[in-house]
Amino acid sequence: MSNVGELSYFLGLQIQQQRDNILLSPEKYARNLVEKFELNQATPMATPMPTTRKLQSNPGEKSVDQKLYRSMIGSLLYLTATRPDIAFSVGCCVRFQADPKESHLKAVKRIIRYVIGTVDYGLSYSMDTNNSLVAYSDADWERCVEDRKNTSGGCLYVGQNLVAWHSKKQSSQSLSTCEAENIAASTCSNRTEAPGFSSAAKKGEQVHLKASSGAGTGDRTSSE
Repeated sequence: MSNVGELSYFLGLQIQQQRDNILLSPEKYARNLVEKFELNQATPMATPMPTTRKLQSNPGEKSVDQKLYRSMIGSLLYLTATRPDIAFSVGCCVRFQADPKESHLKAVKRIIRYVIGTVDYGLSYSMDTNNSLVAYSDADWERCVEDRKNTSGGCLYVGQNLVAWHSKKQSSQSLSTCEAENIAASTCSNRTEAPGFSSAAKKGEQVHLKASSGAGTGDRTSSE
C-alpha cells in the first residue's frame, strides 16, 4: 500500500481540500455530459424546467429513441449526487422512460442546457459550523397530470452544510395543499431519525423542521 497524497478526483468529482472547507465539484463530469450529447453549442437556460407546463404521456405524440433518452437520464441521475438543484426536474423526466416522446426529450435537453450555464456549481463543506440539524421540506401541487400525485422535496443541513436531499413522488393523492405539505414534512422528519442524523439529537442538539408552501408556513423545533 502506498500513499498517493490527498484525494483530488474520484468518480467524476473534483475535490479541493482547503484549510477551512472542502469543495466537491462535478464540473468535469458535467462538461463531458454536455459534450457526449452534442449540446456544446446550445443556448444555456436559466432554469432546469418551466413552471407553467407539466409533462404528461401524450400517446399521440411521436416517440423518440429510448436508448438515447435513457442514456441522458442515467447521466443526469448520477449528476444529482452533487447537484440537488436538478433532482426534481430529472425525477419528473424519469417517469417517461418506458415510452419517451418528443416533449420529454425536449425537457431532458433543457435540463442539460441548464447544466451548461451552471457547470461550476458544486457543494462546499465548511469546518466552521455547528451540530444543529435543520431540515427543510416542500411539496408541489398535482404536478403529475397522470395520477394527480404530488412530489415531496426536502434537504437536511448539519450547521450550514447540506448533507442530504430528496425528491420523490408521494404514494397517495392529497386533497389539499396542506395535506401535501404535511406528508412532505413527515417524510423529511423521518429522515432526521436515521442513525447518521439522530445522534445529533441524542447529544442534546436541537432538530429544526421547516415546511413552506403557498398555503402556509410551519416551523417545528424538537429536541430528543
